[in-house]
Amino acid sequence: MSAIDDLFARLKSQQKKALMPFITAGDPNLETTAAVLQRLPEAGADLCEVGIPYSDPIADGPVIQASYQRALEHGFHLNDAMELGKSHASKVAIPLVTMVSYSIIFRVGLRKYVDLAKQAGYAGAIVPDLLVEEAAEFSELCRAKDFSLVQLVTPTTPRSRQIEIANSSSGFLYYVSVTGITGERKELPSNLQENVQWLREQTELPICIGFGISGPETAAKLAPHADGLIVGSAIVRRIAEAAESGPEQAAETVGSFVRQLRQAIDSA
Repeated sequence: MSAIDDLFARLKSQQKKALMPFITAGDPNLETTAAVLQRLPEAGADLCEVGIPYSDPIADGPVIQASYQRALEHGFHLNDAMELGKSHASKVAIPLVTMVSYSIIFRVGLRKYVDLAKQAGYAGAIVPDLLVEEAAEFSELCRAKDFSLVQLVTPTTPRSRQIEIANSSSGFLYYVSVTGITGERKELPSNLQENVQWLREQTELPICIGFGISGPETAAKLAPHADGLIVGSAIVRRIAEAAESGPEQAAETVGSFVRQLRQAIDSA
């Protein structure tokens, strides 16, 4: 079992939902990323997704695209994400996963990427552009290494394909709440609950909802229907706004927001 499997087993026994912030590695610098990471557990986060900046974003909205660009302009490299994990995974005390393009994994080498990530303290990878038809080799490798491979299901994914994606995933399944790109939204689709409930009946994997969660109100609405919630753009935006005042101010700003999310989820 991976650290993510252990996490969801514990949360299930406690009847709690996972809160999963997303941050971009190296935005605007690694010092800020490290400061925010260290603040997350005490604020109530259960897991953190660490975005690996990439020059060709897949489904990222303008906020996350801008964060990737800032990091790349400051010379961010994949090795920086690995060093970040080595330096901080043991200090953070919650599982970390990379959000990474399959093109990066393929270039590094499937086995080598998993080995590097595990050595750096990462518990898994979310790979948004890995086609299920091409996932078998990487899926088997990840299972053998107790390294979770998280894949995405969208509202437009045919149901037969959703089952295939679930079968090749591990750790949890990332349910994209809306069609389109990442970003904060005030309204979410009316059929979201129905779609997630159907998927829940097809797999034993925890189902976590991401895309569009703008704040505590949205989180409270979605919490009863998911095993976890993923919050990205709302956090990345706050980091960008506070980072000019230094890493500690960015960490304090994010910590305050995550505490609000935690309270909303637990009260739902």
